[in-house]
Amino acid sequence: MSAEGVLLARPPVSGGGPTGVLAQLCLALICGGYATGAALGWGSPEVALFMGDFGLSIAALIASVSCLLYARGRDSRFRPAWLLFSFSSLMAAGGNAVWGWYEVVLGEQVPSLSLADLFFLCFAPPAIVGLLVLAKRPVTKAGWVCLALDSWLIGGSLLTLSWSLALAHTAHFDGESVAQAALSLAYPLLDIVLVSMVLALHFRRATGSRSAVNTAIAALALTVLCDALFTSPLLRASYRSGQLLDAGWFAGSLLLAYAPWGVRRLPEIPSYTRQPRHVGRPVAGSLAALTPYLAAAVCTLGILYNVIEGRRVDRVVVLTGCTVVLALVVRQGIMLVDNIALTQELAQKENHFRSLVQGSSDVIMIAEPSGTLRYVSPAAAGVYGREADDLVGSELSSIIHPDDLGQVVHEVRRFLATPPAEEPTTRIECRFRSGGGDWLNVESTVNRHQGGLIFNSRDVTERVRLQAQLQHNAEHDPLTDLPNRALFTERVRQALGGRRATDPGTAVLFIDLDGFKGVNDRLGHQVGDELLIHAARRLQESVRAGDTAARLGGDEFAALVLGDGGCDQRAREYQVHEIADRLRLGLSQPYRIDGNDVRVAASIGVAFAEPGITPTDLMRNADLAMYRAKAAGKDRVELYAPQMQADVVRRTQLAARLRTALRDGEFALLHQPVVNLTTGRVSAVAAQARWRSAQGILFTPAEFLRTADDGDRTAELGRWLLEEAVEQAADRARTGHRAPVAVRLPARKLLDRSMPLGSIETLLTRHRLPSGALMIELADSDPRSSLDELEHRLAALRRLGVRIALDGFGSGYAAINALRRLPVDVLKLDRGLVEGVVESARLHKITAGLLRIACDLGIESVAEGIDLPEQVVALRAMGCTHGQGMAFSGPLDEHRLRRALVRGVYPLPGAAPVPVLTGPALTTGALPVRRARMLASDRVPRPSDRIPLPSSRSNNETPVPPT
Repeated sequence: MSAEGVLLARPPVSGGGPTGVLAQLCLALICGGYATGAALGWGSPEVALFMGDFGLSIAALIASVSCLLYARGRDSRFRPAWLLFSFSSLMAAGGNAVWGWYEVVLGEQVPSLSLADLFFLCFAPPAIVGLLVLAKRPVTKAGWVCLALDSWLIGGSLLTLSWSLALAHTAHFDGESVAQAALSLAYPLLDIVLVSMVLALHFRRATGSRSAVNTAIAALALTVLCDALFTSPLLRASYRSGQLLDAGWFAGSLLLAYAPWGVRRLPEIPSYTRQPRHVGRPVAGSLAALTPYLAAAVCTLGILYNVIEGRRVDRVVVLTGCTVVLALVVRQGIMLVDNIALTQELAQKENHFRSLVQGSSDVIMIAEPSGTLRYVSPAAAGVYGREADDLVGSELSSIIHPDDLGQVVHEVRRFLATPPAEEPTTRIECRFRSGGGDWLNVESTVNRHQGGLIFNSRDVTERVRLQAQLQHNAEHDPLTDLPNRALFTERVRQALGGRRATDPGTAVLFIDLDGFKGVNDRLGHQVGDELLIHAARRLQESVRAGDTAARLGGDEFAALVLGDGGCDQRAREYQVHEIADRLRLGLSQPYRIDGNDVRVAASIGVAFAEPGITPTDLMRNADLAMYRAKAAGKDRVELYAPQMQADVVRRTQLAARLRTALRDGEFALLHQPVVNLTTGRVSAVAAQARWRSAQGILFTPAEFLRTADDGDRTAELGRWLLEEAVEQAADRARTGHRAPVAVRLPARKLLDRSMPLGSIETLLTRHRLPSGALMIELADSDPRSSLDELEHRLAALRRLGVRIALDGFGSGYAAINALRRLPVDVLKLDRGLVEGVVESARLHKITAGLLRIACDLGIESVAEGIDLPEQVVALRAMGCTHGQGMAFSGPLDEHRLRRALVRGVYPLPGAAPVPVLTGPALTTGALPVRRARMLASDRVPRPSDRIPLPSSRSNNETPVPPT
């Protein structure tokens, strides 16, 4: 962290503001005032004695209390040191108080041996131990030995100098007792030890609260200096309490009291936020290294002083000097061995880290702030294909891809501007030039290094390629490699946003391959997959470069055609319609797959973007248009119109109403008589489902029936129709009306598992319907239906006595194949043939041919939708055996149906009246007949009995009830 970063990151600390300056100023004024008073003699001897004794005692007591309070309020490893300083100051306060008791209270001279000497002697040991606690403890035995040697070097040197100057005279008893002589030597010796510890530990102090420790050391040093001056013979003989020397003790006590509170205390900076030290030895480290030599120099000066003065060298000086020299030699030996060990350890670590760097698969580069590479690890040869020496000295920007250079520079500047505590490292990914000229994707972890940067780089090209491949697989169809639905939707969203948001020429095309399922069924799914691949290739080749072709799933494709910014919407619609038609023709061309010509058609829906439309709505519109194209005959292009959405909503509502009608029993069953065209007899009845509206009117809307053709509701409606028809037919049979009932069912419903064969057999058995009384009209001839399975199902039904009719004959190319394969008893001509049999000579011939086929096969025929007398005459002349339609009767409810069955015969146009017969059926043989009066009113139902259906339209065109 830079110096500015450290200052910004530090919390507020005491002593750095106006309060700290004020406290320092007050301390200076108090000490200065005391020194001024001592220099002027305090105005009277009594005040001088009081201030020199009790004033010092009060100052020392203040220091003791201050250190004690600080120690109690702090929970740290320095707490014992401040407690020891408090005890040391308390001893000083006690000594000065005893001194004042003799001089001020008692007015006596202090004895040479008193309680004050005991207090003063107890001052130094706690202070020395406290300094040891504050010192940075050595971690090895050699460190402890060096600390002891350094202390002795300093203490021995001071002892040598002090002994040479003053203590040699003090050591002679001169009539004093041994206790007095020992006391005289104890003071200077303890001061020497204290000074030695101060000097030895000054450069070994711990990192926390350095200012407080320095202030405390300064306070103790000032106290020791005053003690040294007091013990000198020159001052001690003339010393009196209250003199200027007391100002030093007073200032030392107040400075120690001020140390833990008033000075600036910097918090310890965590190791992860510290900056590397700058090159060069600090001053403190230099003085610490020179301390032993300075001590030896002081010792030498003490001996030289004795020699120069012509004195006899004292044995104490010689012994002390020898021990100092010996301690210096031992210390240097220990340091030499320690340096050798450190050098070897440094060499081992250097080799270790060099091996790590050189053997690492990552490339380590050190760049200057200017971007010049100063170091590149040997791994560059294997990663970049370039030798490390070739890269050293080159610019970092020269190997970065130009498109990535701006991003890298921006990230580096941002990283350097961020404080290291907030972001120690950053990660950069860019492309580097390799030795072969290729671009490699490189990921680098960047760290700060002495104003520059360290790049720890690795090649991630394979990872980037894998990520790109996974992204491609997630957005593209695995078979055709076209964009899938997710990517296509995103492309549509992009096309509808931005500057193209108001372009109405953007269009979406939905494409469905007609007949693809048949290809899968006939030739297999492998051929179907090949067909999809070829179709996708044709679609991709047909769109423009800026457009998008996609596969949505199965045989559904889509295309996004971007607008050209034109304002003529009509011309744009014509252009897109031409593109879609060209796509339809291209996709409808034969596909050559495994030697086979495979053909499919394409139904395409087109929807144009509108202002404010969402991608979901636009794609839904294209989907609706595509389904409209399929419903309109397939192999065509349809443009979306709002009416399509309305139709979907109406069909959805009708489907919901269908579910409600089935649940609430709103369906009714009607029957339409099937008349023998030769005799006019009612041969059978055709069951038809009708929906009863809230107004009581029965409706059969074509839309409603188409809605009911799909889903579970269709199966439910078919089951209801069959069960109701069988139940009513059985009820009529028990009353003597044995006309067979015909139920129209789609072929796919007969193959559906929801209507198993056992259910029909159970139904017939439960209602005891006689054999031949039920006819199943096969409603469609879907070519996708399996004729083999259908043939098996119909044969099983015939064994149950159920007759089979082929409905809608003549309307599909599969009808002839169904007639050839399926067990059929009756052919029902399609309504489209019957309606034009009179007007169209061509339809007349076709109908006659179909009836001739039925006659040759011995199959009865039924013409559906006979509404006019002319049609009855024409069909009877062609050989048609039976018919049903409005020319005879419309659908009848159960009451009117029984009346018609009682009457039993309908008059035939252009034929003489025939006897009325009861109970005839299709190919059931002659039945007993009875005469009945033919009334003109009975030719058709009376108006009061008719179902309210429009006579001008067919029954499946009845209006839809209001929603």
